[in-house]
Amino acid sequence: MVKNIRLSLLVLLTAFLGLSGVSAQKKDNSAKIKNVVLVHGAFVDGSGWRGVYDILTKRGYNVTIVQIPLTSLKDDNATVRRVLDKLNGPAVLVGHSWGGTVITEASSHSNVASLVYVTAFQPDKGETTDTWYSSQPGLPEAGILPPDSEGFAYYDVKKFHAGFAADLSQDQATFMAHSQKPILASSFTTAVTAADWHTKPTFGIIPTADKSINPIILRNMYKRSGTKVTEINGASHAVFISHPQEVADVIIMASR
Repeated sequence: MVKNIRLSLLVLLTAFLGLSGVSAQKKDNSAKIKNVVLVHGAFVDGSGWRGVYDILTKRGYNVTIVQIPLTSLKDDNATVRRVLDKLNGPAVLVGHSWGGTVITEASSHSNVASLVYVTAFQPDKGETTDTWYSSQPGLPEAGILPPDSEGFAYYDVKKFHAGFAADLSQDQATFMAHSQKPILASSFTTAVTAADWHTKPTFGIIPTADKSINPIILRNMYKRSGTKVTEINGASHAVFISHPQEVADVIIMASR
């Protein structure tokens, strides 16, 4: 009798451990991507991601903000790939504006699991940023200046608030204008060689009041690629600063 009871308990224990292992396996398989890599665009640096960074890190994400040099697509891509190389697992790769072209070029990296375009360019193989930027008439508020004698493009300080950051305070926009990071203009005419938005889950954010990139351009790019789009009403080109929660929500969606 005692022997039978022990045998029954052993069978139950074995079954329980087996079910626990299955449950643990299912939990691991459904775990969210925990790495997020944020790439800034032209005329700014990575510090603008602070609000998004704070939200995501509090949710348990491992967030890396890349400081790209803005000296060429090749250099910017290499900088992003060095960050991706150091990760111990898959990542959501996020780009703002010009950063969209950069993450497109880096999208073939094995650690890139999904892509998020924050009012960002999304060229295909063989296309340049300028291919899309020039596809619609420029908006009057936009302030990208012709390149200087060394080939670097700046954003007009006088137009920065209205054209880049209309939903931020005048003081903040003025500071950003005077601390802007120029980009080598030839970057805009360099074609990308990879475009894994064709095969990887892709998300896009369109601020309806963007005056730096015509929202029509964004809608056309994202429609072509089948990108899952979130529109943020009244947001400017600096949407990653002015609406960090909404941007973070899309990144979290992309991590699933």
